[in-house]
Amino acid sequence: MGLSGFLFLFIIITNIVSGIFGYKTFGDVDSDAQLQKINNDPTKFKISVVLILIEHLSIISLAVTLFITFRTYNIILGIIWCIFRIGEALIQIYDKNNYWGLLNLAKQYSDTSGAERDALIDLGRSVLKTKEFRFVFAQLFFSIGTLAYSILFVTYGDVLTIIGWFGIVASILYGFGNGIFLIKPNFKVLWNIGGLLILLFELVLGGWLMWYSVIIP
Repeated sequence: MGLSGFLFLFIIITNIVSGIFGYKTFGDVDSDAQLQKINNDPTKFKISVVLILIEHLSIISLAVTLFITFRTYNIILGIIWCIFRIGEALIQIYDKNNYWGLLNLAKQYSDTSGAERDALIDLGRSVLKTKEFRFVFAQLFFSIGTLAYSILFVTYGDVLTIIGWFGIVASILYGFGNGIFLIKPNFKVLWNIGGLLILLFELVLGGWLMWYSVIIP
């Protein structure tokens, strides 16, 4: 339980640190600016990708540790959690191979001009748009997995019921926000609200699991 709590917090921290090094989880499809930035500091780009890969791998570890901790309560909800959270992580890991290709595009970008450079910018934009779509799709998996375990927390009470209800509300809002965004890309209000609630939920849940594991070893 303590390890699961640590992983919740570690995933959040790793995501933030990767952003400090330049990785943007969502919303940056300005390939011209992105290729220039990568070309100016390729090492920073590499570090950001490695950090976000660590975050994705940590999601898989979290799925396994939380399943081990709570599987005796409801094996079906535990399996749903595992399938969808591991699926979410694998989608994003697979996408990073495509995203890493921006490094080669940036090298070519610096040595070209005119129509050839424009073609590289278009390729970069395609990579970023693909990354954005896969991220949104992966977050639907995230919402389903989080909803499954939030229901478990509410039903069986080993985690504070209010935390479970918080997770149910946050995952439903976030999931619907994702779905609406896939249909109407300009409507992100519900997704943004859901994303904030999800962040608070995982902070609270991670902290509670670590605290609980200390007071009841």
